[in-house]
Amino acid sequence: MTPDIINDLPENLDDEPETVVLKVDENGAGQRIDAWCAEREPRLSRSRIKQLIENGDILADGKAVRPSRKLKAGEDISIALSLPSEIEAKPENIPLDIVYEDSDVIVVNKPQGLVVHPAHGTPDGTLVNALLYHIDDLSGIGGELRPGIVHRIDKDTSGLLMAAKNDIAHQSLSKQLKAHSVTREYLALVKGIMPDNSGRIDMPVGRDPKNRKRMAVTDKNSKEAVTHFEVLERYAEGYTLCRFRLETGRTHQIRVHMKQIGNPLAGDPMYGGDRKNPFHTEGQLLHAGKLGFIHPVTGKYLEFTAPLPDYFTRILESLTPLSKGTDSESPYPESQED
Repeated sequence: MTPDIINDLPENLDDEPETVVLKVDENGAGQRIDAWCAEREPRLSRSRIKQLIENGDILADGKAVRPSRKLKAGEDISIALSLPSEIEAKPENIPLDIVYEDSDVIVVNKPQGLVVHPAHGTPDGTLVNALLYHIDDLSGIGGELRPGIVHRIDKDTSGLLMAAKNDIAHQSLSKQLKAHSVTREYLALVKGIMPDNSGRIDMPVGRDPKNRKRMAVTDKNSKEAVTHFEVLERYAEGYTLCRFRLETGRTHQIRVHMKQIGNPLAGDPMYGGDRKNPFHTEGQLLHAGKLGFIHPVTGKYLEFTAPLPDYFTRILESLTPLSKGTDSESPYPESQED
């Protein structure tokens, strides 16, 4: 099935692969980079090398290249390899907040701090390990490390996430994500007083050419990224509570877009720009509060909401409202299915 759907899954920068750096000598000068890498790295096929180059995972002196690019003596070629094969997802008795479950799909409310699937540096203790314990079968499309995983949310982002129990469900949910027909709403506290009550951010997002651990607004090796925002509340302490609707689902999309427009997420250790987190949270104040999709078997539209975590609510209650946005009521007062 559908490698195109699998490859469309947003990358997770927490599972940073092993990176090999090779120096181009005089013999390598003038050779195509794809052919040269195939000779120097026997673990990778020529087609896999081409894919890595196109994904921006093979760089020449830190810059993206084409497969046909000719090498120069003295260049450093970095190759980001796949994750170690010895990582294995095993069932673990980790509590799950299950919002909805049937024979085809499961929707969970993920707490802040929980990684979605095993990866380099996080071999266990993930949502996948918990799902494998609580569920007999998961879709195999995502592979051994990502069974059932159709989409992701960051480790320090809380909220709703769906998983597929069989391949038919996985294919349907993946196609809906690719068609941008899945409803995904987030709540976030951002720095600064945002002047507009609503807006649309349309900026391409790709891997930061200066830092592989980050994403950035860039025209190089990027994909279309569109985020809609709506102001819910402004606070005298210099923060704004916003609701976000994702039209696309790029890695760190909301975090990158808000940094780009000058309103990074509060508590964000990667894009927030603060040396100290004034709220002492584990990470960014971002919550996936609404998720809606067409059921892959019944064809019925399902929509779920999850309330803000207690720590998020307490932080908001500690702030002084400055002006009302477009909605003064709590957007998701309690977990529910619509």
